[in-house]
Amino acid sequence: MITGKFLRIAATLFTTILMFGCGVSRQPVTRGVDPFPKREFRGVWVQTVGQSRYQQMNSAAMKHYLSEMVRKFDEAGINALIFQVRPEADAFYKSNLEPWSRFMTGIQGKAPDDPDFDPLAFLIAECHKRGMELHAWLNPYRVKSNISSQLAPGHIYWKYPERFVQYGNQLFFDPGLPENRSFICEVVRDIVSRYDVDAIHMDDYFYPYPIAGTPFPDDGSFNAYAASQGFSPGQRDDWRRNNVNLLIRQLKYTIAGTKPWVRFGISPFGIYRNKRNTPDGSGSDTNGLENYSDLYADIKLWVEKGWIDYNLPQLYWEIGHDRADYTTLLRWWNDNNFGQPLYIGQDLERSMKRNELDVKIRQSREMPFVQGNCYWYGYQILENTGGVADQLKRGAHRAKALIPPYTHLHQGAPGKVKRLAQVFTEDMHFLTWEERKDPNNPEAAREFVIYRFDAGEKIDISRAEKIVAVTSDNFYLLPYEGGRNRYTYVVTALDAFKNEGKGAKIKVVL
Repeated sequence: MITGKFLRIAATLFTTILMFGCGVSRQPVTRGVDPFPKREFRGVWVQTVGQSRYQQMNSAAMKHYLSEMVRKFDEAGINALIFQVRPEADAFYKSNLEPWSRFMTGIQGKAPDDPDFDPLAFLIAECHKRGMELHAWLNPYRVKSNISSQLAPGHIYWKYPERFVQYGNQLFFDPGLPENRSFICEVVRDIVSRYDVDAIHMDDYFYPYPIAGTPFPDDGSFNAYAASQGFSPGQRDDWRRNNVNLLIRQLKYTIAGTKPWVRFGISPFGIYRNKRNTPDGSGSDTNGLENYSDLYADIKLWVEKGWIDYNLPQLYWEIGHDRADYTTLLRWWNDNNFGQPLYIGQDLERSMKRNELDVKIRQSREMPFVQGNCYWYGYQILENTGGVADQLKRGAHRAKALIPPYTHLHQGAPGKVKRLAQVFTEDMHFLTWEERKDPNNPEAAREFVIYRFDAGEKIDISRAEKIVAVTSDNFYLLPYEGGRNRYTYVVTALDAFKNEGKGAKIKVVL
């Protein structure tokens, strides 16, 4: 049911988008490096494309694996899981629009052995239980990553084969067709309306990476639509960029019109444009493949227009790289993001090999507009490859952090937690408080933050190291320390935009 509050928030959001389209921006605020940042995006990408591990699991095993995945990420300080739910126009969730993914069950269209099991719903519940976000990661255009793979009988390709093109060894939706943009938006609307996702996420795969000497085969859609859209025969590159622009704008309006508190994030390739290719020299001092000219992704425009809610460029190069220096790119994105939420994509393997991970995170924290990092790829944290999970726990993530608030969507705070009390049973001692959740009201409490202070210690909830848990439950199990130690606990509420309310406090003996 769409409430009046929902409509008011949606109207505010659309106004915000229009404001950003007129060039409204925030001014940078210089900040020092806080070893315990309370607000910091700490995401992780978990890809399913090309993975064989899931198809080897039955539903029970997969539930256990996904539950352990979330637990290990939480322990490593991760607060947002970006999970690939649509790798090849297929689904890691129940869908009437697209078939089950072959990377999940081994055969596209084959359902899991437990008909009630829905991996996306399960992951959302596991993440929210621990106060983590779940971002549903979709690849918009890719249909086959290998042309020899088999599509399910009910796949949309068999109904409309003329809407698809082969490029190299892959199959894609033709980005130039309006009906394909509408279908992709329909898929996103379906996910957002039926699942409690925190965000829709897309990475750097828009038009495919170019194959040398092989033009992308879109003559049909270009001849059909370019002239009527105002593009001449010599403006195919501009027309392609416009196709992606139309998709991004349409996706933003689709999400905002369904659930205005759900964010839309993009993680583009790390170079927007090279300086040598920009007439005004506004590009980065780099020499590599570009979003703008090679992938037809005008990410800077999307940020400026407010069509996306966070930007997460993949800065996978080393510090001092001769063609794409990490530090140079970090500064460029910081200076060209119009004050919108900006996170940095980090390559774990390259960074660990060069012993640069902590340095890169510190540099990102020095940037006025950078609000966090995201790590590729997540399985390395799960497996503690090279000790990376231990390093994060001991270093950059040694205190928990909350997701930075999305104040460009909504400013405010949920109410103060009510009736905070401690409860004793025969074998448990826990805190409980009144829970006032409303799934149709994003301004209401969604999660709760629990802080702990020593007896006599000043209460200061700006100190991240005092956070002991973030949870969607309205209770917190207290540890037993022999009945000799005194503490003050403080509990606050977070709304769907990650705004934090005032704290309620209680003294306990553990």
